[in-house]
Formats: sequence, structure tokens, C-alpha cells
Amino acid sequence: MESALDWHSARAMLEWQVDLGVTETISETPVNRFEAAREAVAERAARAAVASVAVLAEEDPVALARAASAGAGDLDALRGALADFEACPLKRGARSLVFSDGLPGARVMVIGEAPGRDEDREGRPFVGRAGQLLDRMLEAIGLSRGAGEAERAVYITNVLPWRPPQNRDPKPDEIAMMLPFLERHVALARPDMLVLMGNISCQAVLGRRGITRLRGLWAEAWGRPVMPMFHPAYLLRTPQAKREAWADLLELKARLEKGAT
Repeated sequence: MESALDWHSARAMLEWQVDLGVTETISETPVNRFEAAREAVAERAARAAVASVAVLAEEDPVALARAASAGAGDLDALRGALADFEACPLKRGARSLVFSDGLPGARVMVIGEAPGRDEDREGRPFVGRAGQLLDRMLEAIGLSRGAGEAERAVYITNVLPWRPPQNRDPKPDEIAMMLPFLERHVALARPDMLVLMGNISCQAVLGRRGITRLRGLWAEAWGRPVMPMFHPAYLLRTPQAKREAWADLLELKARLEKGAT
């Protein structure tokens, strides 16, 4: 028995399918509904990832620095976190990441301001004329960045790991952005005491400027004694200040000899 489908019945069935959302009744290729669902999920995840990047781009760079530095469990990891940090514009204009020099675990950690041209070229802090003077100053009290034992060694870094354009002074927002990395750097290096070279280092670590007033007076930061000193670059420009610098070095030596307490 054959079933006949008249025109009105056929139209009613087509309208019913349209109401259900059918757009094609016959397709040249089969449709894998499971694969389509997976592609939809992947597309939504990609859109979410793009949105997350946009949110991070607008986020406080200091908060980003704090999160990136907190996850570093050792100095190599901290160096890697700095290398991957994209929120600081200085990175795009610098040739090198200037992380540190000397012996990790040394009793004395020297914190300078920012890399100059020579440091940017070599990727190490304090390697120009100011660095050579710093080496002679430290050697005068029995310390050296090349020493292999913690008692005689020093460990050196800067507030900023990238060279500012034309060697200009670091800006307050740049200092604030790098401060979480510096604080984590000190915690991982575990020095007994810190030596702050110049105004920028004092501003970053102590929150104060005025090196002529601060130098030679012990302070405290991050649970450690801190000695502010004239920056070697200043001593090259102002040789008469070397007398005060020598007095500060003798004070540092005395503190080392009697312990960090």
C-alpha cells in the first residue's frame, strides 16, 4: 500500500522543520556534531584567553611584578621571571638583562641604581669606570666580587635590570615596578647586610633620598642592616668625597668583623 503525501501535508512538514531550526535537509558531507561541539568549546577558550591577556595588560604593573617575583624559588627562576616580564618598557630598549655579579650567599650585597652603557653591553653590573672604582674600594677592605668564599665575597645587583635611555635616572614608576623583584632578590641571595650605592638605591630600599645625609649611617630594611654610600660614579666626579667614602668602608669592615647583629 503506497502512502501519498499531498502538497499541503508536505508544506506543513517543511514549516515544522523550519520552526525547529533546520536550515538544510540534505548535505553533501556528513556533519560530526561531536566535533562541532569540541570546536565551539575551543573557540570559547581562545576568546577567554584573549580577554585574559587584555585584562593583564590593563592591570597594575606593580601587581604583575609582585606575582611574577613571588613565584621564583631560586635565583635562576628569578632571572627567568625578569626575562619574561613584559610590563616594563625599559626592556624593549635595552640590549641585555643585567641581573647580578659576584657570589650568591656572600655576606655583603651591593645594590646600585641601573645599568649604564658598558653594563648593558656586557650584561653585568658595575663593569665601567664606576665599577672599576667599586672593585678597588671593596678590595681596600678585603672584599672582592671574584672571591669564592662568602666571608670575602660580595654579591652585586641594581634596582633596575635594564638600562634607561641615555643613562637617565630611573623614574619613580620604574622603581616601584622593579621593587618586588629586588626584594625577592635580596631574600633569595640571603646576605647579612646591604650596601646601597647612591640616591636611587636609597629611594628604592629605604624610601628616602639625600645621600649626603644618609651616607655612613646604618639603617634597616627587609630585616637586614643597610649602609648607604656615595655611588662610585659620584666619587669620580667629586674626588673630595672619597674621604667620606673611605670612612663608610671602614664602618662596613668593622660591622663585618663584629658580625651583622
